[in-house]
Amino acid sequence: MLIQILIHTPLYVWAILALLVYRGVVALREREMTLGKMFIIPLIMLALSLQDIAAKFGTAFLPLSAWASGAVVMTLLVWRFGSAGISAGATPGKVRVHGSWVPLAMMLAIFFTKYATAVTFVVQPQASHNALFSMLVCALFGVFNGYFLGGLARNLTCWQVLRAPARASSYPAAAA
Repeated sequence: MLIQILIHTPLYVWAILALLVYRGVVALREREMTLGKMFIIPLIMLALSLQDIAAKFGTAFLPLSAWASGAVVMTLLVWRFGSAGISAGATPGKVRVHGSWVPLAMMLAIFFTKYATAVTFVVQPQASHNALFSMLVCALFGVFNGYFLGGLARNLTCWQVLRAPARASSYPAAAA
């Protein structure tokens, strides 16, 4: 049965997996980027999750509230307790993003959750009407999205702190 599932998986799914692995491998190394580029992965992962929830479970209160609960809790945890993911860049307007394996793991977790959910619906179409199943899947998507959103919030907070000395040092000159 597993072979049949893999054989009947559309090719574009494997292309998406390859792209996610590539982006995750890029995230393993330290690199410089503009602040705007830090929004790309969190927004893409958010769009993928919400699209999947809407397509598989609908936009009813239960799936969306399970997603929102997981997203809010994880966003706050990562924002509050996560380590700084950036430092000052070598050039103005850029930040140095520290390498980590966690984005790769989270992107793969989202992919495999979407894949496993799709396979479950093929094997057991009635699963979409199971409240517990929909809540668990949607809460998982929320946790994954919360990781990316919390990391973005943490990095934006860190960026504000990095900018503060530059603003403070230019303030007396501007006032003079």
